[in-house]
Amino acid sequence: MPDADSTPQFNTAEYAGQPAPDHCHYCQQTIGARYYRVNNRMACPTCTEKAALAVPTDTHAAFMRALLFGAGAAVAGLALYAAVEIATGWIIGYVSLGVGWMVGKAMMAGSKGQGGRRYQIAAGLLTYAAVSMAIIPVVYSHAAQQRQARHQQIEPPASPDGGSQPEQLRSRPQMNFFATLGRLAFLGLASPFLELQDGIQGLLGLFILSIGIRIAWKITAGISSSGIIGPFAPAPPAST
Repeated sequence: MPDADSTPQFNTAEYAGQPAPDHCHYCQQTIGARYYRVNNRMACPTCTEKAALAVPTDTHAAFMRALLFGAGAAVAGLALYAAVEIATGWIIGYVSLGVGWMVGKAMMAGSKGQGGRRYQIAAGLLTYAAVSMAIIPVVYSHAAQQRQARHQQIEPPASPDGGSQPEQLRSRPQMNFFATLGRLAFLGLASPFLELQDGIQGLLGLFILSIGIRIAWKITAGISSSGIIGPFAPAPPAST
């Protein structure tokens, strides 16, 4: 890695074929007899020790807090995605990018900076669930609008006791509510793939969703002890 100060030094000889010395990515000091890699970046022993001390301890409590914060962000992202679609009437897949960012940042806030593979998997699943399940409030909103339109066109017959509907008709939707919700949940989770029937639009939506999941995945990677490897010895200079 070349030195940050590229000003020519006229009091020393420079040779065209001589390689520049390696430098620490963090403090920019020249690498000595050994170096480490912190998240695939060259680091001197001093900076490596600081990075190791800065790694938060991964505990069950930290992971559960991350899940709680991430679930809250997923619910907020679901509401945002559904609200945009209901308000505009268009499926704007780019909102999934923001959902992935929200979930990733929320999980890192809950874990206080701790990341890792299980955090990444959870963030990806929460992002997918938030975007795909947004179809449920959208479907209910459209169904409510259709019921309201039919109600305005046809007034339901009054019941003998003066009510607008018989008691058995009013209780029937409540009996099928959980079954309907279960079907909607299944269709919601499968909706990104079912929309592939729409051709290019469905394929583009699934692609954008994958980018949103990748955003959440990268944010929750964190700095773990497994990201610190070494020590290594610098390569000897090539003979001339």
